[in-house]
Amino acid sequence: MADELRRRITDGAIPPGSLLPSESTLMAEFSVARGTVREALALLRAEGLTVAEKGRGTYVRPVVPVRRLGSERYRAELEQVRNGELGTAFTTDQQVAWSAYTLDMEFKEVPAAAPVAGLFGVPPGTMLLERRFVFRTHGVPQQMSTSYLLLSMVAGTPVADPANEPWPGGNTSQLHSLGYDITAVREQVSARMPLPDEVHTLRIPGGIPVVAITRQTYVDDVVAEVADIVLPGDRVRLDYLIDLA
Repeated sequence: MADELRRRITDGAIPPGSLLPSESTLMAEFSVARGTVREALALLRAEGLTVAEKGRGTYVRPVVPVRRLGSERYRAELEQVRNGELGTAFTTDQQVAWSAYTLDMEFKEVPAAAPVAGLFGVPPGTMLLERRFVFRTHGVPQQMSTSYLLLSMVAGTPVADPANEPWPGGNTSQLHSLGYDITAVREQVSARMPLPDEVHTLRIPGGIPVVAITRQTYVDDVVAEVADIVLPGDRVRLDYLIDLA
């Protein structure tokens, strides 16, 4: 039963956003008990194909735009800084105008925990500016990020003031305004199941993993920023060219 419903969904016979037949209708069509119907529907929900809402029923999950993440997005951000354009790596990835981009944010000063300190190459306890962001396009949450900056570099500057967000040019422009030019970005990518707050904030249905990116932003040999970035796995495609010529 689940195989047949899955086929109808993937073939478009039951379009995105459409309600699935009621439990009673499915019982009659497949000559099965109600418990079997519920098990099949639960399997489709676990696969991220359907969503159940109280009072509405089970419907096919709408098609979600897929965001392309390519290594050149930071170079695009650098060009935005040079040209005075309104944009960031996020707006480049999303292919949206600056006016469609908003941020939820929380700033605070924290001592570096051992894992983050190791990424910076500083002793644990070194003071950092922690910035928690939820990135939105047209009001829809698309990405979560916890970004850390060395407090010694940004304390008392406009970069440490959340009122200045979103900042055109993102980290590239922020560090440039302080006299630091980014020379390299390293990203480590992994996949995992989402944490409860990620499920809630990013509206991730059951069965969908997240792509987690750990980023280190370099100014020469110094790591100036470390970020943990989380995106729903079904909304992103990693696209990197490895040139061996």
